[in-house]
This record gives sequence, C-alpha cells and structure tokens, in this order.
Amino acid sequence: MNKLTIAMVAGVALVATAGCAKKRPEQLPPGPGPTTPTPAPTPGPGTGVVPGSAADFKRSVVSDTIHFALDQYDIDPEARAVLDSQARWLAQYPNVRITLEGHCDERGTREYNLALGDRRANAAKNYLAARGVSPSRITTISYGKERPIALGSNEAAWAQNRRAVTIVLN
Repeated sequence: MNKLTIAMVAGVALVATAGCAKKRPEQLPPGPGPTTPTPAPTPGPGTGVVPGSAADFKRSVVSDTIHFALDQYDIDPEARAVLDSQARWLAQYPNVRITLEGHCDERGTREYNLALGDRRANAAKNYLAARGVSPSRITTISYGKERPIALGSNEAAWAQNRRAVTIVLN
C-alpha cells in the first residue's frame, strides 16, 4: 500500500508539472551570422570623418530617424526616402552592422508600447532587407516609451517620440 501511494503521488506531481513547461516560441530568432574582421577605416581627405563610421553615416544619409503615425508601424513615403538613403550607404559598407531602435510616445501601457516599438523596428528592418541589406547585419530592439527624445504631453512631443532610429555599430 505504501508503494502504491508513493507511485500515485509521483504520478500526480508529473502531471501537474507537465502543464507548467515553458512553451517553445513559434518562430526562433536567427542565430548569429558569420563575422569577418573589418579593416580599420582611415579618415577621408580633409574631413576627419572615417568612411563607414557612425559619423560618416549621419553625414551621408537623409536622416537616421523615421517617424510613425499614432499606433502605426507602416513605412510612409517620407520614411521610404530616409531608408532608401540608408540602404544606399549600407551597400557601400557591407561589413557595417546596425541596430534599429523602436520607440513610442508616452501613451499606452508599457507592454503595448514595447510591442509597438518592436513592430516599428522590424518594419524598418524588413524595408532595408527588401532593399538588399542583409538581415544578418541588422539587430532590432524596442524601448517602447522608455527613451523619449522630446519631453512633454502634447502632439508635437508625441510625434517626435514615435520613431525608429538607425544606430551604426563600430
């Protein structure tokens, strides 16, 4: 009788813990791609700016930031022009890696804004990938409403905070 009780308790414990197992995500993120050493660039003649650097990126592209409408993550024509200039620059420097940061305004819950910021960063990543930039060179991160660029609780500040920013990694 004692062995039967122990076996039943063990069986109930196994069934109870089986429901608590962590579920595997539907889609796994890609693994790290192969890395090749990037030679150290030398400054351009008379500029002091190193070609392929973050400073060169900011100087060469239309902007490092695209903006979004309220609760949106679609790429509008203005954002396309910015991302097209970024794609052209990235094509010149195939070893440069970037991070796309997704941001939101202060409205909404933390969880909602983190998810929306992620969709914004990934929308920009997908657009750049469609323009020939290897997705393995692009990482994304969402900051939600945690890193506002403009302080204030009005439409002007909110519009500046709804953005995706491209950061060149050196």
